[in-house]
This record gives sequence, structure tokens and C-alpha cells, in this order.
Amino acid sequence: MADLNLHDYHEEDIVNAETHHEKSDVNVRALFIFGIVFVIFAAVSHGALYIMYRQFIRYANDHQNKPLTMMERPESMTVPAAPRLQPFPSKTPSGVIAPNANTPVTDMADMRREQENVLNSYGYADRQKGVVHIPIEDAKKLALQKGFASVGQAPPPVPAVPSSSPAPVPAESKKP
Repeated sequence: MADLNLHDYHEEDIVNAETHHEKSDVNVRALFIFGIVFVIFAAVSHGALYIMYRQFIRYANDHQNKPLTMMERPESMTVPAAPRLQPFPSKTPSGVIAPNANTPVTDMADMRREQENVLNSYGYADRQKGVVHIPIEDAKKLALQKGFASVGQAPPPVPAVPSSSPAPVPAESKKP
């Protein structure tokens, strides 16, 4: 028997006479009809989705501003308490600040400016208890002059530091 290699295969070597390759072409008419039906179905589907989308938008716009309850909201509930996100307008003594006037960048700059002002000025930390704060550079100098207290030892009293603006002196009551 001859060695059968696929490259050396000839018609006379066919073992099964009923098995042959396909001699007919693709049914072009059926393929063309399928393509037309597919395009029509896609167009109808897209049209239906567009109409549904428009209906949903109209429904959402019609029901957007309806209140959930007949009770009137108090003025304090219209804008959430601070800190709040940017889209809410802010009421200040000078007027109303538009929601787009403040951005996270300007808020950060304002916060840093306030912190720098507190760090570099004299003022009260708690006026009722008489606790004051001094500029950070003065506090560093005092800490280096006096040293740091060890654990369990009270720090020595700090003498008054002369400043450009005198601090208010509480009135002493005289006893007879």
C-alpha cells in the first residue's frame, strides 16, 4: 500500500466514494435577506430606544421640582451646615457668594491664610480661661531659652514677652 501523505493525495486514492467536498456556493439570496432584516431590526430598535429616552427625560423634567411632602421646609434646612461641598451658595454678612466663586483651590488658600495668621500673631485661644497664643517663632525662642520639662516635672513659668501691642490687663480687685 502506498504511503498516503496529505500533499500527495489524488482523486483516485479516495477511500470513501460518497464523501466529497461541497460543490454548491452560499445562498446569496438568503444572506442578502438576512442582512436587510438585520439592518431594519437595528434601525427599529434604535428608534424605539431614542423615543424611550426622550420620554424618560420629559418625565424626569416634569417631576423634578415637586416636593415630597406638603410641609414647608424650614430655612435652616435649605443649605446644609458647614463644611459643605462647593455647589451650595454661601450667605455671608457681605452678601451671597455664588456657588462657583469658591473652589477647592481657593478654599485651601483661604484656610492656609487663616492658619498663617493664627501662627504668626498674638491672640486668645480661650478668652474665658485666659489662655493666649503667641507667634510660633516667639514660642520656639522661648522653648529654646527655657528648655523642655522632663517627664513628671512641671514646666517653669514663662515671663511676659514684650510685644508691639500690649495685651489687655485684667482689673484687679482691691481688698480693704
